Amino acid sequence: MNIVRGSGGVMFQYELIKKDGNARLGKIITPHGEIETPVFMPVGTQATVKCMTPDELKEIGAKIILGNTYHLYLRPGHELVKEAGGLHSFMNWDGAILTDSGGYQVFSLGDLRKITEEGVTFHSHLDGSVHFISPEKAMEIENALGSDIMMAFDECAPYPCDYDYAKKSMEMTVRWAQRCKDAHQNTEKQALFGIVQGNMYKDLRAACADKLVAMNFPGYAVGGLSVGEPAELMYEMLDFTVPLLPENKPRYNMGVGSPDYLIESVYRGIDMCDCVLPTRIARNGTAMISTGKLVVRNAEYAHDYRPLDLECDCYTCKNYTRAYIRHLVKAGEVLGARLISYHNLYFLVHLMANIREAIREGRFEQFREDFYKKWKK
Repeated sequence: MNIVRGSGGVMFQYELIKKDGNARLGKIITPHGEIETPVFMPVGTQATVKCMTPDELKEIGAKIILGNTYHLYLRPGHELVKEAGGLHSFMNWDGAILTDSGGYQVFSLGDLRKITEEGVTFHSHLDGSVHFISPEKAMEIENALGSDIMMAFDECAPYPCDYDYAKKSMEMTVRWAQRCKDAHQNTEKQALFGIVQGNMYKDLRAACADKLVAMNFPGYAVGGLSVGEPAELMYEMLDFTVPLLPENKPRYNMGVGSPDYLIESVYRGIDMCDCVLPTRIARNGTAMISTGKLVVRNAEYAHDYRPLDLECDCYTCKNYTRAYIRHLVKAGEVLGARLISYHNLYFLVHLMANIREAIREGRFEQFREDFYKKWKK
């Protein structure tokens, strides 16, 4: 069991309850609630999970959601959020919140940013204004947001990436991690996770994990995956990296949200996953169902009066047909995106709940096999 205590008692706790192979059943306790793991975390980029209200997130069983440091820094500004009482109060969400560091978004700006040892100078994608985020600034922003779990500022090197660049990037990420730890001002209430980088080079990931584990963070993420590499390479990196992380602390695979990626992450010992995928594809008229993807906007569903997923009991599937939802999508009605978003998030949250039950009962391997018998990409 890993416990971090503040002066007022337990601030953050992780308990490993049971293992089934490498798959782990666990529990995270935060100031805003208890989270069973493995868990999928819906992404609320701009202090909202797109198309969903906080009450709807509770209905589907979400216990923790994400906020995006980069976007909230630019708009409305972290000082405004702090003035509002923090992110929980600002968005009326009383569950747990994890904030990323903004690193991935900043480094995705390409020519709009410049990286130095001190930090990153970049141009806002909103209005072109110039900004600078350092590890210290990232901690200032995340402390102001008041999330339960906050991520260290790192560099997410691109894929593909040559060895020399990946090595320099990883070494800087390690130095930045220490700077983040030194600058973190709200250790009483916010747990800071380190992020293992190293691109697709095993020796670099091993070196990064070794140095970060020595810093004794409450949890660790495997960063720099799901950035365009083949799935097999991501799995290879997870197979190598996850065993290097402490067993008594949560492990987070950043930015994965397709059902197969979730199952394969859990299979390799991951506890936490997140992605914008379920709500993003919903806005394009695509649903995740037990047999794969359903592109409901397609003409073949115009007269299909069945639910999106015949095996789902979510609000959408109990009340609406494929034909009606297709009509909404084709007509540009926002309800279409809302209904599919609700279903997709419910699907992933409950997939993880079913995975937890399978681990608890010692049948995760069979669950994984049964899933792939039905599910097709």
